[in-house]
Amino acid sequence: MSRQRRRDTAPELRLRRELHRRGLRFGVDRALPGLPRRRADIVFSRARIAVFVDGCFWHSCPEHATHPASNADWWCEKLARNVARDRETDERLTSADWTVLRFWEHADPVEAADAVEAMWRAVVDRR
Repeated sequence: MSRQRRRDTAPELRLRRELHRRGLRFGVDRALPGLPRRRADIVFSRARIAVFVDGCFWHSCPEHATHPASNADWWCEKLARNVARDRETDERLTSADWTVLRFWEHADPVEAADAVEAMWRAVVDRR
């Protein structure tokens, strides 16, 4: 697990490139306020938008999740904890008036960028 990239994965880079191409500027791999040891892949601090690009294996994608046969019980618990932590992060950020956007690694980066940009514009226009 220590060899797994925590940031700059290919799906994350594709989304970031598309957002940057559209003129949006953001923070990368930022710590989340009030949530120790939790980070968002892309953060729009002023707009209070946190974007996550979740890997299908690590976050149990309903379409592509796989479960290792070796040490199956441990992996099942590990992946369930990951999903529970994701939901807790979403809840805590939402209660702190942040907008949380999550995309699977297999999502089309242009469609994901459309959603992020629409949310960003909606927040900026409210001000």
